[in-house]
Amino acid sequence: MVRWASLFLLLIAGDAYGDGLRLLLPAGVRPVVGEMIPVTLRGEYTSRIALETLTFPGSEDYDWLQLARDQWRDEEIEGRTVRVFERHLAVFPRHAGTLAIGPVTHRLTVVDENNLRAPLDVTAPQVSLAVAPYPGAGTPLSARTLTMEDTLSAAPGALRDGETLVRRVTLKADGALPHRLPPRPVLREPWLISFAAPEQREMLPTPTGPVTTLVWEWHLRPKTGEPGVLPPVSIAWFDTVTREMRNAEIPALPFGYASFHDNRSGTGRLPSSEAGLGVIAAVLGILTGLALCIPGLAPRRRAHLLLTLRRLSPVDPTRRRLKRAARSGDLFALRRAAEAYLRRRRDLGLPVSGCETAALDAALYGRKAGDDAFDRKAGVRAIIGQSLLCLHPATDAKR
Repeated sequence: MVRWASLFLLLIAGDAYGDGLRLLLPAGVRPVVGEMIPVTLRGEYTSRIALETLTFPGSEDYDWLQLARDQWRDEEIEGRTVRVFERHLAVFPRHAGTLAIGPVTHRLTVVDENNLRAPLDVTAPQVSLAVAPYPGAGTPLSARTLTMEDTLSAAPGALRDGETLVRRVTLKADGALPHRLPPRPVLREPWLISFAAPEQREMLPTPTGPVTTLVWEWHLRPKTGEPGVLPPVSIAWFDTVTREMRNAEIPALPFGYASFHDNRSGTGRLPSSEAGLGVIAAVLGILTGLALCIPGLAPRRRAHLLLTLRRLSPVDPTRRRLKRAARSGDLFALRRAAEAYLRRRRDLGLPVSGCETAALDAALYGRKAGDDAFDRKAGVRAIIGQSLLCLHPATDAKR
């Protein structure tokens, strides 16, 4: 009977000396939805503790995580040696408004001087704080830092034919839970074949909060050699240090086979033999089309079309005869060939000045007629050049 009485007095005395438990929250900060709130559960005991158990209560209003193992140590408080218990947690509010945490009960088994044991429950009262709405759109993502790494297995704009590009994007968020990070973006384009490997989400608890690593991996290959660009992907997040919204961007990616660029970066000209064949084929095609169309035209339109074709034709038999006559040395034959050349031009409506044969006529009929000093090549050039440069057609009267 005396033992139970002494144990009772011990419990009363222990409580009088400050056996207690508190929930400690940071002061001066109004967290937003999804932001980590560091919470410390601190107990101060003067009783001798044999056993203890503590369960942090869950809630529909927050997620929580224990950051480190429980700590026990002795401290001097107001001249007394006190056994101190601390548990560090992180609480993540799910909704805006008033967030209530607790109460939390620490269930102890204490021992008196006679080694008698008795249960002792120490409860931390409920605490509350205001939670602000998330300042952005979409799933709330709050972190102290957010880093992004984009690694590629090859140069995306210069892939070998048939090569597959492996793209690996790694996000690391300090102070965020894994489910708060965004889902994997869809890389889908009409010209692209893509395969997404299973994503990896890992969380590492640290004394300052969780560090979450998220890895996305794609295997990408263009369907054709035509190049394209994968658009950038923006990830919005709330910086809990600067207290403002920020963006992390997965950059745009130019994509294609190197062979396509090689083909485009060449000379851009066909070999001369191929170019010549192409011109011949084009001319033959045009002539064939005209040959099929001409018989079906009215006589006047057919005559006009034939005249136009003769004017545009690079083949001029009278010019060849003119040059041949010049080589023969016979000035009269040259004069006849020049007259045939000029007559053809007049018949086709081409310009003729009337002075093309002036030098030749002077050599034939002038005062120095018969002078062998006449330059036949220069005379031919004058006949052809004057007719080509002339702006006004000649008339028969001028002759």
